[in-house]
Amino acid sequence: MPGSNLQTRTLANPQTPKGAALVVGGGVAGVQAALDLAASGIKVYLLEKESAIGGRMAQLDKTFPTNDCAMCILSPRLVDVGRNLNIEIITNAELLKLEGEPGRFVATIRRKPRYVDEEKCTACGDCAKACPISVPDEYNAGLAERKAIYKRYAQAIPNAFAISKLGLSPCKNACPAETSAQGYVALIAKRRYKEALEVIKQYNPFPATVGRVCTHPCEDACNRGKVDEPIAICALKRFVADYVYEHYGDEPPPKIDIPPDAPKVAVVGAGPAGLSCAHFLVRMGYRVTVFEALPVPGGMMRVGIPPYRLPRDILEREINNILAEGVELKLNHPIRDINALFDEGYRAVFLAIGTHEPQELGIPGEDARGVYHGVPLLRAINLGEEVDLGRRAVVIGGGNTAIDVSRTLRRLGVEEVTVIYRRSRAEMPANPEEVRQAEEEGVKFLFLASPLEVLTNAGRVKGVRFIRNRLGEPDATGRRRPEPIPGSEFVIDCDMMVAAVALAPEISFLKPDHGLAVTAKGTIKVDPDTMATSRPGVFAGGDAVWGPRALIYAIADGRRAAISIDRYIRGLPLM
Repeated sequence: MPGSNLQTRTLANPQTPKGAALVVGGGVAGVQAALDLAASGIKVYLLEKESAIGGRMAQLDKTFPTNDCAMCILSPRLVDVGRNLNIEIITNAELLKLEGEPGRFVATIRRKPRYVDEEKCTACGDCAKACPISVPDEYNAGLAERKAIYKRYAQAIPNAFAISKLGLSPCKNACPAETSAQGYVALIAKRRYKEALEVIKQYNPFPATVGRVCTHPCEDACNRGKVDEPIAICALKRFVADYVYEHYGDEPPPKIDIPPDAPKVAVVGAGPAGLSCAHFLVRMGYRVTVFEALPVPGGMMRVGIPPYRLPRDILEREINNILAEGVELKLNHPIRDINALFDEGYRAVFLAIGTHEPQELGIPGEDARGVYHGVPLLRAINLGEEVDLGRRAVVIGGGNTAIDVSRTLRRLGVEEVTVIYRRSRAEMPANPEEVRQAEEEGVKFLFLASPLEVLTNAGRVKGVRFIRNRLGEPDATGRRRPEPIPGSEFVIDCDMMVAAVALAPEISFLKPDHGLAVTAKGTIKVDPDTMATSRPGVFAGGDAVWGPRALIYAIADGRRAAISIDRYIRGLPLM
């Protein structure tokens, strides 16, 4: 039932037997009525809103006034109903409407999902023993507790378990990857760490990585924050990944057995979106090849996030786990022709090319020696390339890239680093904790100022001229627009300037016949629900579609694209 927790069914069609009867309510009266009607040769639909029939009588110990055992009276009738071929039991359902006239009624019912396959459930009860979630037991009038997966009572018909859900948890709803945070947090509370990690990996193959750098929107939505403070969901994710990796060995997961004639899928880009897509596709049984232009996999996780925030051994472990499943990786292998991939037999292509193209500030002197751009500078440093650093650096920008650059420069020995942001601190999009740590490391901050010109001496930066701003009316983002204050210009002396303001996807390397619709900003147009581009068989996700965003969004796109690619190859509707 994609997109809904409910299923609507109409009990009137050419296959419905003439003279069929609908009994609403599975209590003792409904059960007896169904048995009597079935004994007369009538097809009976027995409708019950709970997960099992039996009604109130099933909850009683004794009957009044005879003081007989309630279950002794009811149980044989339940067994007879369950065995009667003329009776179809419909549980977890309610009658929505009844139309027509006597002899020709049309009943429309709404059925809630059971989340357990009745045909496969043996009612062994092992699932309830393993379930970490306890809820009030309505069968016992809330005086006791049961597990979230349960059988209503011992003699219940149907003899199968069901799962009760109170709806979508706010943390799961807020997570771009839809990770069941409430599930793994509950398992961690029970010290079932390996199982908790498996729950995370159902949605996110980078738990230890995300646990270090995620912006954790789940915590903003956590109901506990209305009482005191949110559950530390992100920190718990990091803890459980680190604990399992440390205490249960370094062995990678077993390679998935994929038939040699399985369909092939090409993934362009070995960043978080591309590797996540490959991970889920391999688990679905596809042969996946990832093409990466850089000499190392990981994308922005590897070349954009400094190692002090994301240790390389942690990232490499999680990448290697994905490759061990059977993903083929080709490094130093840029893709310029999408058509060639289809010619090579790939049934679908996922573009996860990221945003590596820096945007210029558009001020005089920006081409001087000593002027860098944020992500290209971090990429060069992370790849071990030689960079001409100065003693005093000015970093332009207020996002996480600006903070990463400033803290990296301090670690590389730059004596004085100043971050300049055009709005106030309150509007700064960078993680507040990262800003605080940067200040502790000696990074200076100057707010409400914009660069006007790079001053040079013999072709090298010697300073930057700024103008002070005041905040005006809010812009399209909802933040107050910076407005220059006439006559407030000033100069900051420096021998290095880093513009860490924005990035854009660079798709010009693709041949002109790529067939993709592109936005005015240069991003790839997709259906946001399926990640499908304007070209059949080509999907895209991550920063190449949305522009720079947090890591978890790229992982979510990879998973969503994998689901759509699987449906596309099997010839199913994408939605």
